[in-house]
Amino acid sequence: VQLQASGGGLVQAGDSLRLSCAASGRTFSTYAIGWFRQAPGKEREFVGAVSWGGGNRYYADSVKGRFTISRDNAKNMVYLQMNSLKPEDTAVYYCAAGRTSSWYRGVVSDYDYWGQGTQVTVSS
Repeated sequence: VQLQASGGGLVQAGDSLRLSCAASGRTFSTYAIGWFRQAPGKEREFVGAVSWGGGNRYYADSVKGRFTISRDNAKNMVYLQMNSLKPEDTAVYYCAAGRTSSWYRGVVSDYDYWGQGTQVTVSS
């Protein structure tokens, strides 16, 4: 599976942004997809994830209620809708694919394939 994240940009606090993750490969629908982010000088952290069928979603507490993940397996796409953005959301955002049963834990090592990342900058 190859992944490519896009949709990042520079926005103001309170704005919304939607990131997209485009996947190649016929097995896309058998992978859970996670979103992670990494700010300068910090470790990569879990944002949220969606199960292979799209029926289950988990979010980090820091984004719960503001971010929503959805997926369209027919189009090999996963989306991260980000609302009420805050300056602390500034980071490079990555999408990743994994097949482990613990995909919902948001552990980096549970994900095998990663996209290249897209920069999100939120100004105050």
